[in-house]
Amino acid sequence: MSASSPVQLIRPHRFGDTRGWFTEVYSVPAFAALGVTCTFVQDNHSLSAPAFTLRGLHFQTPPHGQDKLVRCVRGAIFDVAVDIRKGSPTYGQWVGAELSAQNGHQLFIPIGFAHGFVTLEDNCEVTYKCSDTYAPANDGGIRWDDPAIGIDWPMPVGTVPELSAKDAVQPLLADIDSPFPYDGRPLASLA
Repeated sequence: MSASSPVQLIRPHRFGDTRGWFTEVYSVPAFAALGVTCTFVQDNHSLSAPAFTLRGLHFQTPPHGQDKLVRCVRGAIFDVAVDIRKGSPTYGQWVGAELSAQNGHQLFIPIGFAHGFVTLEDNCEVTYKCSDTYAPANDGGIRWDDPAIGIDWPMPVGTVPELSAKDAVQPLLADIDSPFPYDGRPLASLA
């Protein structure tokens, strides 16, 4: 994983024995070495009961933008970040990764990216750290199925995801005026 990539897939090491395993999911020095230096101030935890529940694509505008560190602690999700930084050569492009309780992977999504996920099984629980608290006046979003973005959500053909009323009517990317500046780091593959 490259510390210069704005969105990062983090694969914490698990130390296992006959009792199970132990992992360190967050450490200020370890994350600083990856270039993640934000201060997290809020932890969120969600339960999505049916498989193919889709949450997103969400962001918060300045001055309450949120860096997020996302992990799935029960079940499995496909987690996505979309570059919405004005002037970015990768504007409107996305990356995604499967996060599961089994693999223990996490996704760091910095300010300037819209975030969303779809559950791949029933009863998925997701936790995530945020660098700012929820600010309803700064809440923003983009349609999960915007054809200009073209996210390849891993759902069976013909599946209509479970959506909130808000997510069902989010605007298209072309209809938002992004308040996020480009920082010189294009979106890179998570490989």
